[in-house]
Amino acid sequence: MRLNYYPGCSASATAQEYDLSTRAVFAELGYELDELEDWNCCGASSGHVTDRMLALALPTRNLAQAQATGNDLLTPCAACYSRHKAADHALRTADEKRVELEEIVQFEYTGQVRVRPPLEVIATEVGMDAVAARVTNPLTGLKVVSYYGCLLVRPPEVVEFDSPDYPVVMDRLLVALGADARPWGYATDCCGGGLNLTRSQTAERLVSRLIRFAREAGADALVTACPLCQMSLEMRQTDKEKMPTVYFTELMGLAFGLQNSSKWWRKHLIDPRPWLKNNGVLA
Repeated sequence: MRLNYYPGCSASATAQEYDLSTRAVFAELGYELDELEDWNCCGASSGHVTDRMLALALPTRNLAQAQATGNDLLTPCAACYSRHKAADHALRTADEKRVELEEIVQFEYTGQVRVRPPLEVIATEVGMDAVAARVTNPLTGLKVVSYYGCLLVRPPEVVEFDSPDYPVVMDRLLVALGADARPWGYATDCCGGGLNLTRSQTAERLVSRLIRFAREAGADALVTACPLCQMSLEMRQTDKEKMPTVYFTELMGLAFGLQNSSKWWRKHLIDPRPWLKNNGVLA
């Protein structure tokens, strides 16, 4: 199976551990990821607060390149996924915008290429039974909560993925890996990622709230699929005892016994290795 791959700006810089682990896990699952040639920034978050048509034209250019190959577009970053799905939704549902965007980007939209997050591909194509069958290093003892953030499952009429209020796919995946996914009601609450630079105190307050509720749920770490959320959750913790925040693909690679995982953990601001070692899942 071949997929176009859009790493986006974050996965190419501050979230390299997400990029590396996504590539490794999908290779293990039998997918060939073709990085989109000459991809451009999707516009999150500056584009859509500057000009609405620019915010649609930027991801549309990437969609046009993906369409030329005929393969679906895998977008690991939740913000990138949101922007590309918004552009695709506009192209599908708004004739006037479609005509304008086609003229700007110089292509004819066919609607044949889907924009997909890794979690959706794993849930609908790979399947949790197939994931569980590949586990050689069960994540027994890891008490975690799934954190989606604001963008991955909202707005539901655009992203069309999981529940906007009580998503379950990541929990199902973590259970398939052997982890203890603790129930909690804050998987889609905002972490203040968009306010990290402009209103850092607000971001600290929102992160502190999430960390408190994660601890109350009995978790020792958060698992996410959003680089902006992951960075915010690591940067803005104020408690002396820090809670690790890892990507679900990192845990998949660890459970699959992939050898490259040592390259991922050292890139975190809050080192998850002591937590993993204390639970016996990392040598």
